[in-house]
Amino acid sequence: MKSKQGLVIKVLSKPNCHLCEVAKDVVRRAREEIEFEIEEVDIRGDTDLFEKYKNDIPVIFINSRKAFKHRVEYKAFIKRLRMKV
Repeated sequence: MKSKQGLVIKVLSKPNCHLCEVAKDVVRRAREEIEFEIEEVDIRGDTDLFEKYKNDIPVIFINSRKAFKHRVEYKAFIKRLRMKV
């Protein structure tokens, strides 16, 4: 489901991943400024995703385009989102 602006953010992660929790927090905080849908995906549930990203999580996609991996800073994330609105 897309927001009014049509933004969908997908976060690839897995449990017990500190960087994943930090990235998800940044994404959730950004919703206070810009409306978007969040899709959180546990890569352990998909063999292909797990093999592709097991050493690169978290991975953040904005409207199906990879935007960040490993670390995402709040200001950089907001800037990318504003370019899509």
